[in-house]
Amino acid sequence: MSEHMAKLAEALQSRFSDAVVSHAPATGEVTMEAPVAQYRDVARVLRDDPGFAFAQLSDLCGVDYLAYGDAEWTTEDSTELGYSRGVEYYQGEDDPERDSPQRFAVVCHLLSLEHNRRLRLRVYAEQTQFPVVPSVVDIWPAANWFEREAFDLFGIHFEGHPDLRRILTDYGFIGHPFRKDFPLSGHVEVRFDPDRGRVVYQPVTIEPRVTVPKVIRAARGQTPSEPQEAGRDG
Repeated sequence: MSEHMAKLAEALQSRFSDAVVSHAPATGEVTMEAPVAQYRDVARVLRDDPGFAFAQLSDLCGVDYLAYGDAEWTTEDSTELGYSRGVEYYQGEDDPERDSPQRFAVVCHLLSLEHNRRLRLRVYAEQTQFPVVPSVVDIWPAANWFEREAFDLFGIHFEGHPDLRRILTDYGFIGHPFRKDFPLSGHVEVRFDPDRGRVVYQPVTIEPRVTVPKVIRAARGQTPSEPQEAGRDG
């Protein structure tokens, strides 16, 4: 399978010279990063070229790469006060990382039933403040609701989409909740008020909760490399 996918990666790189193609032999995954200006042309070729025949769009999603690659948690040790918080903290509105290039991306997962192989196609929006990517609804109709979801949750605008509006949040919702800099508190929630007979807004009632990763510690008297026996306290 890996050799089969390696040939696909070579064919993609030969056909799309401006794209960046990577192949992970361990997983057999092929990822192609195409310039956003060529996104629709690349999509048509991937669908219509018999050598590729990616006729099915399995998924399309948005990605926010803000602070991507920075260590977020330190879990090698802990104190009596608990785990450390994020290693890097981003200030929000005035933080220059918010405007870093290649922050927002759209990722398509394509399937070729004819050749029995999959492809991950990724394009980056050129702007951060107002990310725009062309729509591929007319190429793969299944992209319709996927693009609406990416618009709703990440604020990525899809140029040419026939009905680009929110799909998961309320129509009056402010912001895009899957962005990395979206605040976790300070917003309102909606509920139906039976006394008023309508939907009302109120302060969020859920208490903020920070999840922490689990660190498995060795039992007393053991080194981390030694297995622990079930039913013993050490």
